[in-house]
Amino acid sequence: MDSHSQAPNRSKRECICATVDYIGAMSDLFGGLSAASPPQEPREDAPLADRLRPRTLAEVVGQDHLTGADGAIGRMVAAGRLSSMILWGPPGTGKTTLARLLADAVGMRFAPISAVFSGVADLKAAFAAARDAARAGQRTLLFVDEIHRFNRAQQDGFLPYVEDGTVTLVGATTENPSFALNAALLSRAQVLILRRLDEAALGELIARAEALTEKPLPLTEDARATLIASADGDGRFLLNQVETLQSIGIDNPLDPAALAELLHRRMPVYDKDREGHYNLISALHKALRGSDPQAALYYMARMLVAGEEPLYVVRRLVRFASEDVGLADPQALAQCLAAKDAYEFLGSPEGELAIVQACLYLATAPKSNAAYTAQKAAWRSARETGSLMPPANILNAPTKLMKEIGYGKGYTYDHDTDDGFSGDNYWPEEMTPQTFYDPVDRGFERKIRERIAYWEGLRNERGK
Repeated sequence: MDSHSQAPNRSKRECICATVDYIGAMSDLFGGLSAASPPQEPREDAPLADRLRPRTLAEVVGQDHLTGADGAIGRMVAAGRLSSMILWGPPGTGKTTLARLLADAVGMRFAPISAVFSGVADLKAAFAAARDAARAGQRTLLFVDEIHRFNRAQQDGFLPYVEDGTVTLVGATTENPSFALNAALLSRAQVLILRRLDEAALGELIARAEALTEKPLPLTEDARATLIASADGDGRFLLNQVETLQSIGIDNPLDPAALAELLHRRMPVYDKDREGHYNLISALHKALRGSDPQAALYYMARMLVAGEEPLYVVRRLVRFASEDVGLADPQALAQCLAAKDAYEFLGSPEGELAIVQACLYLATAPKSNAAYTAQKAAWRSARETGSLMPPANILNAPTKLMKEIGYGKGYTYDHDTDDGFSGDNYWPEEMTPQTFYDPVDRGFERKIRERIAYWEGLRNERGK
């Protein structure tokens, strides 16, 4: 099998960008074993983000909780020895930069590879080079960008080299390591979480860019704040926008409206099959359960604005209607199914208003999970009791033989009684009657609770 066949498909633009990032570093991976040296000065025509790349850990912005004296990275650098780690954080927060600076800070050989372009042969070459470096007295920091893109078998291939110290592994990922990485690999590495860059950190990047280029941004203060907000915590995206603004001739400072016409806002980080997807749907579900219509509407908007399929959201609302509202408001399920029909009939964007209506209905409805807990209890009991026969009086007797052996004998037709209730026993003889469904004292279930209590009273009164 081709060693590169494991690499997932990427768009042409992504591949070009990644190639630019790694081409300079690959020579070290397969080349000589020279000692670690400071990064070369970028060319004058290099992208602004590259020219502003920090040269020391102290220059890294927005990650003081890791790089500060009391942070995990700060402590390791102070001790002069690194442990293997996984850098987990959103795009544009400095994962690659941190890895390179870590190697420089402790005098290690920096060997980067990308899981996008690398296969088994590349990994073997990296480990062989690291082993040769170790014989020469040099430690190797193996940086694996987008490590989550390696499959499980490839991830297992790191284990012996991490365990025997051939490499110190630093992996970078935007995906939740708990889902994307092997448990065996996670047990041998610390997971360090990088935060999305806040307003202060992004403002500092703009100030550094202006100082380097000696070109103040042609923006009003409000537009400057809008530019920072549009980056959504991504420093690389922000610097690309700054470079665009500085490269075109703008006579008068732009206000927020003019800025919006000139530049596009960064699309929210949202992968439909990744952690961002599950985080938002979890937030939506819990806001609905907590009867907060404003927060529920916000999280639903976050999903739909980011491009989530509206019918996926409706399916989750339907589930919520049964799980968390149930018979406390029987109309909740009907509202959700009506929203589905309305959306399918109208399409976007008109049909999305029906989804909003269902969302608000659920958030403001009385809540009960009695049906949900009843289902789980009944299913558990059914598995435990196996194939017990129902009592003979409620068995169907379509033949003479069945009647002769007692099927249907003693059955009371409830509609023939004065109050429409016989109070007969419907449980297997070997089984004590169970209580699975316990309606709450809220919404429509309050009436259901009263009915069940009434029937139970009649059953006790008649000794059944």
